[in-house]
Amino acid sequence: MHSSPHHHPSSADSASAKETKGLVINSGWRYDLGEWFHNTFSFQRTFQKLRRRTISLAQLQPGEQVLDVGCGTGTLAIEVARRVGRTGRVTGIDPGEQQIVRARAKAGRRNLSVEFLVGAIERLPFPDQSFDVVFSTLMMHHLPMPLKRQGLAQIARVLKPGGRLVIADFKHKQDRASLAANFHAGGSRLQDLEALLKEAGFDQLATEEMSPSSFSSFPGASIVRAYKC
Repeated sequence: MHSSPHHHPSSADSASAKETKGLVINSGWRYDLGEWFHNTFSFQRTFQKLRRRTISLAQLQPGEQVLDVGCGTGTLAIEVARRVGRTGRVTGIDPGEQQIVRARAKAGRRNLSVEFLVGAIERLPFPDQSFDVVFSTLMMHHLPMPLKRQGLAQIARVLKPGGRLVIADFKHKQDRASLAANFHAGGSRLQDLEALLKEAGFDQLATEEMSPSSFSSFPGASIVRAYKC
């Protein structure tokens, strides 16, 4: 899950950035610290609500195979691993090397078997029809339009027929108001996500929006669940 904190390139970033044309966040534990700060003092703990809702919409079952694309430091993937149990398999992929280092450490401390890999959405290193569920949370706004299309085509390829994709992203900047208008991260319009998913071959779309609460700078979020045809 990306909250898009201010990003400063490093040598590790440069190596990871060669793998993708999207934005690379590569701050490891500093990313988690920034997310905690925003969640506690700016968002009134909305991150947890969004994460729980995203997972709930996926309707996870024990033993399922799950992929988190743009997994960041692994927070959502770790929670998903608890849901699918020991018979399931959870994989997280992210272009930020330090994000993956941090994610592996967090899963290890919890004694959870989650595979975290450095990689890019436009070249998912998995066989066709490998996963029952794919998540993409708060990262689509990091991608230029051609890369969104390429990434969704890759997600469709690795999903099993009838598999579920759940996308959550911040509301588009131009659709925000009040305190939320000041939050720096980009976002996506719900209708744009719907159009891209239909173009990529998904159907049975279910959509909802999470609005910011009073006195919160949380920009609001759009959530889409779709099924692979």
